[in-house]
Amino acid sequence: MPHFGDYQFDIYLAGLRGVVPKYPVDFAGLEQRAEAAMSPSLLRYVQGGCGDEHTQRSNAAAFRHWGIVPRMMVDCSSRDLSIDLFGMRLPTPVFMAPIGVTGLCTQDGHGDLAAARAAAETGVPLTVSTLTNDPLEHVAAGMGDTPGFFQLYTPKDRELAESLVRRAEAAGYKALIVTLDTWTTGWRPRDLNAANFPQLRGHVMANYWSDPRFRAMVGRPPEEDVPGAVKVWTETFGKVLTWADMPWLRSLTTLPIVLKGICHPDDARRAIDEGADAIYCSNHGGRQANGGLAAIDLLPPVVAAAGGTPVLFDSGVRSGSDVAKALALGAAAVGIGRPYAYGLELGGAEGAVHVLRSLLAEADLLMAVNGFVDVAALRRAGAVRIQP
Repeated sequence: MPHFGDYQFDIYLAGLRGVVPKYPVDFAGLEQRAEAAMSPSLLRYVQGGCGDEHTQRSNAAAFRHWGIVPRMMVDCSSRDLSIDLFGMRLPTPVFMAPIGVTGLCTQDGHGDLAAARAAAETGVPLTVSTLTNDPLEHVAAGMGDTPGFFQLYTPKDRELAESLVRRAEAAGYKALIVTLDTWTTGWRPRDLNAANFPQLRGHVMANYWSDPRFRAMVGRPPEEDVPGAVKVWTETFGKVLTWADMPWLRSLTTLPIVLKGICHPDDARRAIDEGADAIYCSNHGGRQANGGLAAIDLLPPVVAAAGGTPVLFDSGVRSGSDVAKALALGAAAVGIGRPYAYGLELGGAEGAVHVLRSLLAEADLLMAVNGFVDVAALRRAGAVRIQP
C-alpha cells in the first residue's frame, strides 16, 4: 500500500539519476525562492500581516512549544491519514485554505485554476475564495472528483449574497465557509506603504463580474467600467454579521455552514447552538488583527467547547509536523495557506502539488516513526505543551 511518505523515495531515486527536486521541500526554501519570483506588490500582499506582524509571527512560532510524545513498539508499516468530514471520506487531513489572491499567484493570472488542478491531482480539497480571477464554476470544474469548499465574504446586499451561495451550491461545492473577521480590512502597513490593494485595481473580481445580481447593481457590464464596478463593490463588501443573521445564512443553503474566525470557546458553543455545522478556528493568519494570541494555542479550548462538532484550523501552518500537531490538538482538518501559494508562484499546479505532497509526506513519516497508525491514534495521544 503506498503512503504519502513514499514521496521521499521518489526524490532519492531521482537523485541517483542526477535529478534534484525542482522546488524546495521546506518552507524556508519555498519562501526564499518565491521572494525572488513574485512581483513586489504581490509579495507584500501575500507575506504581509496586520500592524507590526507580531501575531503573524507568533502563529508560526507557537507550534514550537507543542510536542508529540512518541510511542514505540507499534507496527506502523501501514498507515491511514484519511478523515471523515461533512459526510465524506477524504484521503488526507489537509485542505487548501482560502487565499484572496490565489488567482494572481501564477504568471498567467489563472492561479485559481492551477490550485484546482492541484486539488484534482492530490485529493486535497480546495477552499475557493469569493475573490478569484476565474468564476467559481470554472474553478469547481477543474477539481475533478476532489471536493471543494466555497468561502464567503458576505456582502451587504442580501440578493448578492444569496446569488453567490446558490451559485456555489449549484457548482457542487460541499460546504460554505463564512469568514467572520473581514467585514473591513485590518491595518496592513506593507500594503498601505505602497498604497496598493489589488481589489481596488479590479483584480480577483471574477465572481462579482460574472454574477447576475452584481451586474444588475452596476447597471452595465463591469468589464466595460472597471472603476465604476469597483466602486459598487466597495459599497457592498463587508456585511457585519451577528448571531441574529444565522437563520438567514441557514436559509440560503442546505450545505454545511462553517463559521471561520472562531477563537473563543464561548463563541464555539454559541455557533453550534445557532446551527453551525462546523467551527473554523483561525485568526486569519495574523492578517486582520494584531496583538492576539497564536491560533494554535487557542485551538484546544475551542475543540473542547465544540464537543463532537468538527473544528477546522489554519494560521501559521508551515510544515507536516505543524499539521500533525494541529491534528493531535483536535483539529478535524488543517488548512494550508502560504506554502501552496508559494508553490503556485514557482510552478503553477505542479508547484502546488509538490508542496502538498511534501507536507503530507512529512506528516505521514512523523506518524510512522512516532507510532501512530492513523489520525485517530494521533488525536488520542494529543500534544504536550513545552514549558519555556
